[in-house]
Formats: sequence, structure tokens, C-alpha cells
Amino acid sequence: MKDFDDIPAMMADLGARAKAAAAELAFVPSGKKVTALEAAAASMQERCAEIISANEMDLAYGREKGLSAAMLDRLMLDESRVTSMRDGLLAVASQQDPVGGVIAEWKRPNGLEIKRVRTPLGVVGVIYESRPNVTADAGALCLMAGNAVILRGGSESFHSSGAIHSCLAEGLRSAGLPEDSIQRVPTRDRSAVSEMLAMTDFIDVIVPRGGKGLVGLVQQEARVPVFAHLEGIVHIYLDRDADMRKAVDVVLNSKTRRTGICGAAECLLIHQDITQSIGRAVVDALVEKGVTVHGDATLQGFQGVVPATQSDWGREYLSMDIAAKEVGSSDEAVSHIRRYGSGHTDCIITENDATAGRFFERLDSAILMRNSSTQFADGGEFGMGAEIGIATGKMHARGPVGTAQLTSFKYLVTGDGAVRA
Repeated sequence: MKDFDDIPAMMADLGARAKAAAAELAFVPSGKKVTALEAAAASMQERCAEIISANEMDLAYGREKGLSAAMLDRLMLDESRVTSMRDGLLAVASQQDPVGGVIAEWKRPNGLEIKRVRTPLGVVGVIYESRPNVTADAGALCLMAGNAVILRGGSESFHSSGAIHSCLAEGLRSAGLPEDSIQRVPTRDRSAVSEMLAMTDFIDVIVPRGGKGLVGLVQQEARVPVFAHLEGIVHIYLDRDADMRKAVDVVLNSKTRRTGICGAAECLLIHQDITQSIGRAVVDALVEKGVTVHGDATLQGFQGVVPATQSDWGREYLSMDIAAKEVGSSDEAVSHIRRYGSGHTDCIITENDATAGRFFERLDSAILMRNSSTQFADGGEFGMGAEIGIATGKMHARGPVGTAQLTSFKYLVTGDGAVRA
């Protein structure tokens, strides 16, 4: 790894080159962007072994740092995950190009014709931790939305991200697009992050993708606007009118399919009328699957349940652990989620339409689900091809951030010699 003595100068150079590339990308034909992504996907498949080899170095580094099993799972790449990244590039390439799309149009009595159309944000800075796949997803989404991007991956994924980035660069070259469209910060030096957060002359928005510590740091120090991606403190509420089979299947998948992703369930709320029936069946299924259930006083009588402490409410485990609590009503469940949730994803299991409607009305999480695994909280599963993150703020972008969310808009006004009185 090359050392850089002057990080501010290096970052300023990246920013200037990104801004120049963004000016060209703003009007690049859709076909060239598609060509770049398809070529990058082909390169990724051809260089799969190289990417996995780079990832093995990162895994060794992560073990030396003492990363948890969940973090190592986020970091790990195998042939299946490389193929998924490749498929993500192709899925983004198949999406409709949002740039220039007409959001609304109308005509004024004075003859002015007004259109609101989508336009790229400009330069996006993405700061992420151990997930190397973000390199591919963020690069592809920003490119398709006509943005240049500066990627700063975590130190743990340094080699993996480098190998993936080289595939993206190859795609850009194949399409005749500026290689500066997708740049990667080529150092683990943490001061590069501080520089990015202050690059108001070059970067239009920062997207942090990681744990609470990273997002908090970015929000606190950034002078550039931020799309916040907070932790996924995901709740599932088992209503009194839940179906047992759906409850068991959805909760098990939500918790155990992949524990290290932000859509994994972290807290189970059970209506008191079904605690001893459906609730017990769900808890038993979790325990049998190897999940440690941290239960309140009522649930501690169930086999395999350990006592919950106050710190278990509002905790993102990212492991085979889940908090569980009995509640007296759907409104009590809503109150608990409002207090301890992160506004990411929350789910209700019920056959009662009115109760589901009340749950949806009274919660304002970015994603609300009914009778569906919370692991579907993903831009790819929403048909966006991929996502750059799940935005939990309320300004501009919210929920899965895909190509459309990586655009702003401008007004095009046409008249015929119109003058204002």
C-alpha cells in the first residue's frame, strides 16, 4: 500500500478530478453508462479469483483486529457474493436512466410552459466500513444517475475494494467515459475521511454506510450535506391476530438468514393474548435455531430465554441474538418502537387490516412491512437494482437510495417572448 505524505493535497486532487468528470457525466447518453456497467460486470466475473484472493488478505487483517463474526461475515466474499455483485451491476444497467426524466409539467395562464426534470447531484462521497460490495453498488448507482463518486471504504476492506474498483475502472475505459467518474481513496489513513467531510468545493453530498459510530462522526463533523444511514434497530410485532405459520417463518428469516445486515430483526414484541401460543412457538423456533432470546420477565419462563436488561432495548446485535417483550396492545408496541427504534424498518405480523393500517399510520420508519421478512429491506429487493444505503433521515432521500434518489431536479421554463407586468 502506497503512503501519501500530503493527504489534503491528494484529496483536493481527487475532488477536482471528480468535479470535472461530473460535468461531463451530466449529459452522457444512457447507452454509454450501460456499456460501462456491463463491461465492469464482465470484468468482475473474469477476475473473480483475483477479488477473492484480495478479500482473503482483508479477512486476515480483520481477524488480527478482532472483528466480530458478524463483521467478518459482512467482509467476506466468495464466488456466490462476487456473482451477486456482478448481477447487481447488470441490474442497475437495466434500470431506466433517471437523468432528464420529467417529474412534473404544467402550463401557466401567461403561456409559460414549466417542467421539473431530474438532474444529477454532481459529486457523491461514500464513506463505508467493512462491506466491500458497497464499492460496486455505490459506483454503479452513482454512475447511472450521472454522478461522479469518491469511495472511501473501511480499512478492513481495503484490498477487496481495490480489486472491485479496478473492474469498475475497466468498464469506464471500455465505454470511453472518464476514469475519474469513479474514484477510490487509495489510503487507509483516517485523515482522508476528515478531508472528505470538509470538501464543500467539490463534494455535493456524503453518504455514510456503517455503524452508529461512523454515522455519528460524519453527522457531527460534515460540512457537506449528509444522507444518514443509521443503525437498523428492526422490530417485529406479533399481533393478537397473527397467523402462526407466517409468524414463525417471517421471524426466523428476519433474524437468521443473515444476522449482520441492517435489515435483520433485533427486537420481537408479542401481544399478551398470544404469548403462550404463537409467541411461545416463535421463541421456541428461534432458540432451536441457535438464537439467544433476551426476554422480559414474562418470557423468561420459556426454555432457553435469558433475562433482558435495559440495554437490550434499542440494541443492534448483528448476531444470533434478539430482544423479546410482551406488550398489551398494538399501540404499546408502537410506543416501544418509537422510543427504541432507529426509523429504519419495522414489521407487523397480523391478519387484521385495521390493526395493520393503524400500525402503518402511527409509525414513521423509512420502511414498514406487514407479514414479510425484514430482510427484504434492500434496494435490490425493491427493484432498484442495488442501493447505496437505507436513508433514515427525512430530507431528500429516504429508505433505499437508488438511482432516482441520487438525483436532484431543475426547472425548465419555456415562453414565447413572455414578459412580466
